[in-house]
Amino acid sequence: MDNEEPYISAVGANLTPNADQLKLLRNVALGEVAADLIIENVRVLSLATEEILHRKVAIANGFIAAIAPVDHPFCAVEHFDGADCFLAPGFIDTHIHIEYSLLTPGEFARCVLPRGTTCVLADPNCVGNVLGVRGMEWAGKTTTPLKILQQISHRIPRAPGLELGGATLAEAEQLEFLDSAEAVGVGESVPFGFDDRAARFQAAALSMGKRCTGHSARVADELLWAYAATGVSDDHNAVHIDEVLDRLRLGQMVTVMSGSMNDNLPLTFAEPELLKGAYRNFSFCADDKHVGDLVKSGHIDHHVRSAIANGVPVLEAYRMASYNPACFYRLDHVIGQIAPARRADLLLIPELEKVEPAAVWVDGIQVAHREQGVSEALFQNEDVVPEWLYNTMHLSPSFGETMLRVQAPTAMSGEVAVVRAMEMYDGYFKRAFEVELPVGEGNVLADAEIDVAKISIVDRHHATETASSGFVRGFNLKKGALAATTNCENQNLVILGTNDADMALAGETLATFGGGYVAVAEGKVLAYLKLPLAGIMSDESWEHVLQKSDEVNIAAASLGCEMEAPFMILAFVGLAGVPDLGLTERGLIDAASQQFVPVVVCCRCPQHIHDLSK
Repeated sequence: MDNEEPYISAVGANLTPNADQLKLLRNVALGEVAADLIIENVRVLSLATEEILHRKVAIANGFIAAIAPVDHPFCAVEHFDGADCFLAPGFIDTHIHIEYSLLTPGEFARCVLPRGTTCVLADPNCVGNVLGVRGMEWAGKTTTPLKILQQISHRIPRAPGLELGGATLAEAEQLEFLDSAEAVGVGESVPFGFDDRAARFQAAALSMGKRCTGHSARVADELLWAYAATGVSDDHNAVHIDEVLDRLRLGQMVTVMSGSMNDNLPLTFAEPELLKGAYRNFSFCADDKHVGDLVKSGHIDHHVRSAIANGVPVLEAYRMASYNPACFYRLDHVIGQIAPARRADLLLIPELEKVEPAAVWVDGIQVAHREQGVSEALFQNEDVVPEWLYNTMHLSPSFGETMLRVQAPTAMSGEVAVVRAMEMYDGYFKRAFEVELPVGEGNVLADAEIDVAKISIVDRHHATETASSGFVRGFNLKKGALAATTNCENQNLVILGTNDADMALAGETLATFGGGYVAVAEGKVLAYLKLPLAGIMSDESWEHVLQKSDEVNIAAASLGCEMEAPFMILAFVGLAGVPDLGLTERGLIDAASQQFVPVVVCCRCPQHIHDLSK
């Protein structure tokens, strides 16, 4: 027992140097032992002092041993000439759902490490909703160099009274996850409701010195104050300067989101002069970002470029990507800065404004480089995919058009009904409105001429007939249907369409694939992306997923959909934690009250006619 290392659950305890490593680092710094690697001739970003220093960096056993003047004599096994480039700490994404990249953790690592992301704080909510504890455990591990720390999902399912959901995470299991060195805190919660279990979970996190992260849904005043009073200390939904300042004044970290649905950077930093005293309270996250957007626009490197382009001082932008989040999440003793005894997660950057790493090191080993304008990982993804990640698609045997109906009370063919509907704006935000729609054989129908499509959420976990349908505007679908098995949060089947027949075909097609994305029209499958791992991730390389994702997006565009990320936004239409309305497999939900509301307001029979403007 004396030789066993004690179990410590403090954040980052799994990343700190042990006693032997500390002695080694000291000896290397003293020049008594050769370093493994010296990175020479570099301009080090000293983010704690906001200086750029000509230095050399000595690395031993994966840690930084010393940062010394360029003429200081160090012995080393290997020397690397930095060619007078800048040396920055590795980037940290402070809130992401890796599953929404459509990739496994290993393929995600191959995609983002060459761009400079060396650590992610990931909420495994998606796979947790499908496979529970073992899915969450799997999502936090990879044999690739990427460091994955976890934000433990606030609740699975999020609202048991409002959804059937998939897997269930017990309170004791949540607390066990939280009490680990790999857990940085509580995953995002929403400001609508705070029960005893939520209070216990957040109190436990705070007592462990861990953060409670937020998804404020852009609420203001009393709702925001009450939200902050529950211990939530960051928010990735603030966009406009007034929202940003409100949160900063409440002592919250503003985590600027740029994903597939939202790029908040230009608006957040539209007036940088108003934020000068608060730059150290900003960090960056992607939240939900498809592989295509990671490849084409970037990951945290995109945040840094955009922040600089919008007037944020260069060193402040780099701080937001590394040192700020490390300090906030109490990881600065192991990552986030170029300093002794920290992990040697480093980026060699020729031009600070371009943010294109020429080389990336993790734990002192070069894992990526950029040559002739192409960034490339220097490692393979050797992660093993367990068999239990497959075959999670369980639709009811009776699935079909009947399950997609919206019944109009007492209505007959040829009449119309008034329904509550959702209009998409700013990515996944929804504005409630009422609209007249045609009724056929008692079934309320979509109306493509006024851009109102039907949307259905269908249980795909338990093979029940639990399903509900509503209506949404903003996709501009002219014909056909789109479907995905990535519905947020519980990862059910979500189908959008102009007619029930194509919608049913879309759902049936995904059932044969074990999950994914599909576009259909007039009884034909136009394109698809298979996501057989928990119905939400591909088992292929990121290059293959990128190609198939492009194909299905092009097919969606051919149906009239003008959104840049139609399948991502489709997955979030039903999210009941974002105002005004949400939709689960059990029904339409008012986000503010977290109560069910009827889809059909009334029919338009003569005895029920009323003025829609009132």
